[in-house]
Amino acid sequence: MVYDRNNVFARILRGELPSRKIYEDEYALAFHDINPLAPVHGLVIPKGEYVSFDDFVAKARAADITGFFRAVGKAAELLGVSATGYRILANHGPDAHPEIPHFHIHIFGGKPLGAMLPRAGH
Repeated sequence: MVYDRNNVFARILRGELPSRKIYEDEYALAFHDINPLAPVHGLVIPKGEYVSFDDFVAKARAADITGFFRAVGKAAELLGVSATGYRILANHGPDAHPEIPHFHIHIFGGKPLGAMLPRAGH
């Protein structure tokens, strides 16, 4: 898949679209999801052109990968869910239905989240 430089997250990184920033450093930008699926719902995106997790770990430098995942942890801390617990999720490929073709991680929290997925076959 070719990276689309006009996807929503690329435009947010360039400052063309607003976001409610949680955290930013040289590796990542974390911001609040505009359509939250939990009381706390943040997104963390790397500062690079990666379409998926596979693309990110194949092409990013080790420092960028480490920095990105540290930013995920920092965002969870700033969102106030580190002590109570949170879920991180990244969608990849057609079965997972990623909505934006820029690798990103969701942080969900703020309430008991229940089972992760329904049992197989349901």
